[in-house]
Amino acid sequence: MVDDDPSVLRALTRLLSAAGFQARAFPSPAAFLQAHDPVTPGCLVLDVALPGLDGLELQQALAVSDCARPVVFITGRGDIPTSVRAMKGGAVDFLTKPVNDKNLLAAVRNAIEIDRLARETQVEMDALRQRLATLTPREREVLAQVVAGRLNKQIAADLGTVEKTIKVHRARIMAKMAVGSLADLVRIAERLGIPPAGARVPLRSLPENATS
Repeated sequence: MVDDDPSVLRALTRLLSAAGFQARAFPSPAAFLQAHDPVTPGCLVLDVALPGLDGLELQQALAVSDCARPVVFITGRGDIPTSVRAMKGGAVDFLTKPVNDKNLLAAVRNAIEIDRLARETQVEMDALRQRLATLTPREREVLAQVVAGRLNKQIAADLGTVEKTIKVHRARIMAKMAVGSLADLVRIAERLGIPPAGARVPLRSLPENATS
């Protein structure tokens, strides 16, 4: 948590610790950023009015650094434009001081759950990208044709080979991507953002290692 009021930091630390959370207190955004480890799970309880960077600027700095840490804002002078900016920036909640203990604990629990789910999804996506990276350029071509719903003989004709070879490629793709059905393969391709063969998609939208 980040707040420039020592009494608020002490009170929040006692409250969160009593509720079973491991709370770390920082008096300024600079102190937080110096100690921040994006790998560590959790959320950020953040005051809006702070020295140096304010809370909204710190939220933006984390977003620019690709850190999706959930933020619960607290403020002594909440206003609609500020709360709207915070929520548009991805804040989980925006609470005004004096903060109701139950509301804060509920917001923190929600933020931690959001963080947990996001990290699980990231692990899953990293595993899928690693599997995708094991495909050869030809297998990636076949994959794009398969998820487009084309038959083996159609793929063979497009790629200038024989149907038997396409069957071998398909079997290897299924094994490398660790799927047991075409439906599962299509779902994974969609999650990875792999366009079916023939789809016109800007190159920058293609996933890393998805083109040959």
